[in-house]
Amino acid sequence: MKSSVVPHPMRFPLGKARLHGELTAPEDAQGLVVFVHGSGSSRHSPRNRSVSRFFNGLGMATLLFDLLTEEEQPVDERTRQFRFDIPLLSERLSGVVDQLRGNVELRDLQLGLFGASTGAAAALIAAAARPADIAAVVSRGGRVDLAADVLDKVRAPSLFIVGELDSEVLMLNRRAAERLQCQHELAVVSGATHLFEEPGTLEEVERLAGKWFLEHLAG
Repeated sequence: MKSSVVPHPMRFPLGKARLHGELTAPEDAQGLVVFVHGSGSSRHSPRNRSVSRFFNGLGMATLLFDLLTEEEQPVDERTRQFRFDIPLLSERLSGVVDQLRGNVELRDLQLGLFGASTGAAAALIAAAARPADIAAVVSRGGRVDLAADVLDKVRAPSLFIVGELDSEVLMLNRRAAERLQCQHELAVVSGATHLFEEPGTLEEVERLAGKWFLEHLAG
């Protein structure tokens, strides 16, 4: 296991938007996992930060970033105007992926996307749009059904993780998985609801996702 380093702030200019992120890169990192948070969340999410630290301990670099600008975030908290704008979120994610590929220090790392809730749809759409750049996708409680139009175009090995008690999302994930034509798995976490708040369930997400990314990013 490798120790993580101090997070390094990053900025991503995308047209008029300026997105903020934090990169944590252990020495000799085995791939880079980009977190794509879900509706109403941000790079400060305690769950995503916990998972990020776990990945860092496995020797993988992580990027936590906000899909919304500092001006858009408070508007979305009041109106929910942006969180379900999947075309906007996926376009911004693709822009961030392009900038990471152009970064001299990071471009040799295999990229994985870790999406939650609506962020999982954005991750799958970006993976379909950038098949040469995305090596793996993991969805945690994802609204993968919102990427229905591109599921058959995804080429990156994809893992869908869903809580056993999150019945509606589990049904949507099963239907979406049937449309994938790439390597894929659906993992159901026993006793877990949508947010994986039950004891031990988030740790199981970390274990499943970490194994998937190590297999497909470090290989």
